[in-house]
Amino acid sequence: IQLGTTRLRVRSLALLSGLRIRRCRELRCRLQTRLGSLCVFRTRCHLNLRKIALEGANVIYKRDVGKVLMKLRKPRITATIWSSGKIICTGATSEEEAKFGARRLARSLQKLGFQVIFTDFKVVNVLAVCNMPFEIRLPEFTKNNRPHASYEPELHPAVCYRIKSLRATLQIFSTGSITVTGPNVKAVATAVEQIYPFVFESRKEIL
Repeated sequence: IQLGTTRLRVRSLALLSGLRIRRCRELRCRLQTRLGSLCVFRTRCHLNLRKIALEGANVIYKRDVGKVLMKLRKPRITATIWSSGKIICTGATSEEEAKFGARRLARSLQKLGFQVIFTDFKVVNVLAVCNMPFEIRLPEFTKNNRPHASYEPELHPAVCYRIKSLRATLQIFSTGSITVTGPNVKAVATAVEQIYPFVFESRKEIL
């Protein structure tokens, strides 16, 4: 899921899905973001997977594992459907798009004759990737930020940094790329705001 590359002037970072992140230092950065949401909802009715596979559009019936994959074009999401009525949607680029896509999917199932009641919708995971305008010295960053930061270069090239209060996990790479996962967009944006001064302290100076 790529939202493209945006050039903008910011105080330290920029906008992440509509949430403004403010810091005191001004810099010009090339912020490249990718954002993906994973959501789940229930239909409160039994779903006949064979009927969906035969009559639905853009579907793949995985009979061996008891589920159907259904794809929507607008918004571009993929839904995993179980006969119990539980549905997981991936591919949305915002929480609003995830809910819109989930409702469209529910309407598609209603058109197939199912008594669908859209309920228990929630976004369970958001993933975002952003690039800092500088490289990061990972050993120094890890030393300065224990025990929240852990770094095992033999196993993984990134530092793992956890923020328990936000239930967010950040994978920080020496190139300046940071992958953030959290329960919602606000938590992800707050995590990026909190981590910025720490990675800025451990940035590689340009000679």
